[in-house]
Amino acid sequence: MPQQASRSARIEARIAPDALLLVKRAAELQGRSISDFVVAAAQEIAHRTIDEAQVIRLSIEDQQRFVELLLKPPAVAPALKRAKKAHVRLIASSR
Repeated sequence: MPQQASRSARIEARIAPDALLLVKRAAELQGRSISDFVVAAAQEIAHRTIDEAQVIRLSIEDQQRFVELLLKPPAVAPALKRAKKAHVRLIASSR
């Protein structure tokens, strides 16, 4: 894998000897340097972590319940109706 010419940052990490052997072996299997392997692995887990934080996954039951509520929403609670009226009055009076 070609090295990127625009690398400008450096990270350092301490690693247990047995973990280093594991990383070295995996890097060798992929034909990469240890540095390239570690950077690629870190980027992969970083993307996965961000995706997991941004995507909401629902069970089949929850998906069905969600769709049901979208298609047939529950009646608006009286307190919410009062809050909406108060909000409209507040906005109108601030103009």
